[in-house]
Amino acid sequence: MSKFSHSSAKRQENNTAREEVGLDLREGESYTLAKINRLPLEVKRKIYAWLIPPKMLTKFQIAPESLFTQEGEMLFRCHCQPRTSTVRIELRHQADFPDPIFLLEMTDTSFGDLEILFLNINNPFSPRFDIDRDAEGHDTVFATVSRNIPEEIRAMRAGLAPGQTRRGLRMFRNFRMQASLFCQRLGMKQVKVEPLAYHNAIMHEFYGFRYITGRDVMEKIDREFRPGGILFQRLDGSSPFRQPGFERSICGRSWAIHDGILDEPWKNPRMYYTFDEPTGRVYDEFTCRELSLHNPLLPY
Repeated sequence: MSKFSHSSAKRQENNTAREEVGLDLREGESYTLAKINRLPLEVKRKIYAWLIPPKMLTKFQIAPESLFTQEGEMLFRCHCQPRTSTVRIELRHQADFPDPIFLLEMTDTSFGDLEILFLNINNPFSPRFDIDRDAEGHDTVFATVSRNIPEEIRAMRAGLAPGQTRRGLRMFRNFRMQASLFCQRLGMKQVKVEPLAYHNAIMHEFYGFRYITGRDVMEKIDREFRPGGILFQRLDGSSPFRQPGFERSICGRSWAIHDGILDEPWKNPRMYYTFDEPTGRVYDEFTCRELSLHNPLLPY
């Protein structure tokens, strides 16, 4: 198929999808989350369901047409009130399971772009680590308010990265494809994100996101984790999260940063992805190329 034919077929597919939910999108126009949130609930559900990777529905035998169990229990929930510009999407593999397998929070930006605030893709069959609650049962808010050190140590030793309560499903690539489809159908050109941790930023680099702010900090972190650098020297075994050798692992570096090894608190970089970029372009955003290309954390 020629490039022209492929583009034409893709446009037709997007037009058909919009027609199925009753969206009238003229050339050059775009929808925002605020506009979508004013639509009837069932229409909103169908639109936001575009973001769920089909591979996930197949894996857990969830009917894509209804997103209910065979017994009629709701598995897919959208928290998207009218007169708001945010949405929280949750998909569970079982209606009564405590953790969603897919959790996504998004908002509109002042420039009309889409911003991903939070994304979590969980493997419900993997062990859970209660790093999100402290010893008193309070929300740790990603360890910004408090930490559950024993659970974090267990999670780290099990191979998880900071912020993970369970292993992931390794479906970020699939989600990015769905996010691209979602934005193309709604006329959105760009998505933005603020990675919550070091390893999240590296993962976004790997999948072609570029930096708005924070690239200089990421490059400095890479330099200082190299032999002779300040962060390299601080991996002295003074805590379980600061072990010699962690500099050779994206996950190890991320745990050390999570533990406060930097001179200042981790500040989320801002990154963006433009959907009309040529699909074959060479990505040049790696801030630690050696680890990015030879690390078990990636591709994620």
